[in-house]
Parts: sequence; C-alpha cells; structure tokens
Amino acid sequence: MAVPWRHCWRWSSSSYGISLLETICIPNRLTAAYSASSFRGTCSLSRSGNEGSSTTRPVYMNHQINSAFTRHKSRLLYPTPNLHCCQRIHSDAKLKDPFTLAQKDLKHLYDDIKKELFVSKTELRSLCDYYFDGKGKAFRPMIVVLMARACNIHSHKDGDLLPGQRSIAMISEMIHTASLVHDDVIDGSDKRRGKTTINEVWGERKAILAGDFILSAASMALARIGDNTVVSVLSQVIEDLVRGEFMQLGSKENENERFKHYLEKTFKKTASLIANSCKAVSILVNSDPEIHEIAFQYGRNVGIAFQLVDDVLDFTSSASQLGKPSATDLKLGLATGPVLFACQQFPELHAMIMRRFSTSGDVDRAWQYVLQSDGVEQTSFLAQRYCQEAIRHISMLTPSPERDALIRLTELVLTRDK
Repeated sequence: MAVPWRHCWRWSSSSYGISLLETICIPNRLTAAYSASSFRGTCSLSRSGNEGSSTTRPVYMNHQINSAFTRHKSRLLYPTPNLHCCQRIHSDAKLKDPFTLAQKDLKHLYDDIKKELFVSKTELRSLCDYYFDGKGKAFRPMIVVLMARACNIHSHKDGDLLPGQRSIAMISEMIHTASLVHDDVIDGSDKRRGKTTINEVWGERKAILAGDFILSAASMALARIGDNTVVSVLSQVIEDLVRGEFMQLGSKENENERFKHYLEKTFKKTASLIANSCKAVSILVNSDPEIHEIAFQYGRNVGIAFQLVDDVLDFTSSASQLGKPSATDLKLGLATGPVLFACQQFPELHAMIMRRFSTSGDVDRAWQYVLQSDGVEQTSFLAQRYCQEAIRHISMLTPSPERDALIRLTELVLTRDK
C-alpha cells in the first residue's frame, strides 16, 4: 500500500512549535514517558502520479527503546530481517492464512464460551449469547492461539496449546465482547457487526448487566488457570479499558498533546487486550521476560495498527462494509487520527475538536476537511509503521508456521476493508 512520498514530509507545522513526528512516536509503552531519542528508518515509497518509479527516503521517528531485548540481544532470539514498510510485508508466497491456521483451535471457541455463560434464566442467557453466534472472525483469539503456538515452538516444546493458553483465547473474546456491549450503551449505538445492538433490543439496563455478567464469567475462567502472574496481566486489561473510556470522554486543549492522548487511548481501549493476552500465553510456557516482551510488543503494535485502520475506514468505507454508519466517530464527538492530521492543513478543525463537533454543520465540515487533506494517507502510513514494529518483534522468535502467520497477519490488518 504505497503513499505519495510528499506525505512523509508534511508532518510538521510551525504553528505546533514541534514536529508532529515527535508527538506520534512509537513508544515501547504508551503509558511511559516519551523519549527524545530517535532512530533513522527508511521506507520505499512510490511518488504520487508516477507509477513504476520509486524512491527511498529516510523517515525520522522518535522511538523509545526500554525493553530488555533491545539492550542485550539474547542468543535465543533470531535476527530481525530488513523490512520496508510500504512494500509487501513478507515475500514468502507459502505463508499460510492465519485464519485457516488457527481454525482448528477455534472450532469450538463459541460453544465453550456459551458453556461458561450458561445460566438457567432464559432471557439472560439470550443476552449473553447474542454476540457469540460464531459469525465473527474471532480476531483476538486467533492472534492468541497463533502466539501461543509460536512461543511453544520457540521454547522447544511441541506446538500444541496448553489448556491455560486455550482458556486465555476464550477469555480474550469474552472481555472484548463485554466491552462492546458497554461501549454500545455509552455511545447509544443501534448497530454492531451489522445487527441490532443488545441495548437497542433489550434496553440499556439489561445490556449493562449482561456485559457485567460476561466479565464475571471471564474472571472465573481466568482464576481457574491458577497462575497469579497471568491473572495480574489480564486484570490490567480491565483497568485499561475503563481508563481508556474515560480518556475518550475528554480531549486535550494543548494541540501538541492531542496525538499522545489519542494513541494512549487507542492502546488502552484496543491494543491492551491483544498485547496482554499475547503476553499471558507466553508466560505459561516460558519464564524468559524477553519472550514475554516480544509477545506483548507484537500485540501492542498490531492492536494500535488495527485501530488506526479502523479510524481510516470510518472515512473511506460505506456503512454496508463496516456494519455501522460511517462518520460514527465524528458524530460521537471524537477526533481520530485522520482528523488530527488534517488539523495541520485546516486549523479550523481545532475549535471543532474542542467543542466535540457539537455545532450544527461541524460533522459535515470536518468530514470534508479530512477528505481534502492528507489525514487519511498519514494515518494509513502510521499504521504501516506500527505493523513494521510488530514484525520486527515477532521475527525474533524461532521460525514456525504460526510465527510466519503472525507476520502475514500484519498485511491483512493493513489491507482490510471492514
């Protein structure tokens, strides 16, 4: 997915006082302080309107490097291949589709979840089972089982999942679905995944209770794993979801802090679940903190990239593709990546952001500003950078079909249309 090279050089503005690249660095942990250190990366970008010709230009990005494996390489880790963020992620045509590779592990996922949620009261059972209809792609459990198998092989064990790892895959989907139920109540949404939301069918009160019940069942399943470290890691997800929702309810007056706020909120609301679930399955098979960090960082970077692409699709996809109305975020008063980038070319957006697009005509004007700007392209490019980081980390594990499928997954994240 190539972007015009000029976009890479329009990430600074004198009105900001600092380069926007300094604001949207790819940190090791978004909750930590941002480092002033930088690294040089190169990416091969095609010039706009000149197909067939390309140029390689340096891209300077701030990068926080706190993890143990970047300070001293373990002899167990594999070297990272030289990657180009705008070319194909991986040249091996034999890489298996990650969804196909994980299918056998996810075959009974929703049946197992329904067993966890079994209650005698018919209405509560119907509410809890509503989204667990088996029609979703089970994106998060898929990543978890692939990561589990990749870590098992790296740890010189067979690739089969441990019972606890299988439970973590199930728990990740339960936590995710409970958060969707609560989000729909908060946002007043009437559509989710192309179907009417729980709050629209049964009402807000029952929807909240159903979400709470799903979380309680997930907590019980988590306790049965019997590993205190895993319990602590996955409990962090719940805290992050709540903190992320509170962050979404507010906005930063300081323009230079908005992107940091946006990326930290994105981590907490979307990426934390993937990152910590990946870390949890690695903990069950390997005691090496470096392996735990690799798993965490892969999940964090893929999770953020996934949400960045989702924010792009809110401006580029139709309602039929997304399963929800387009421009949803603007209507909710949210300024996502495309809007924040567009502010550089259309300063009028700053006032709209602060009033959360509440004045009549704000949503339509903001929509037009974004489409006339480089906002969509810039956000897509940033998603590519996060996927490149995910590949850099996962490539340190022993080669295996599951590891390569996780590499392949980054390309699918970038090219999805719904």
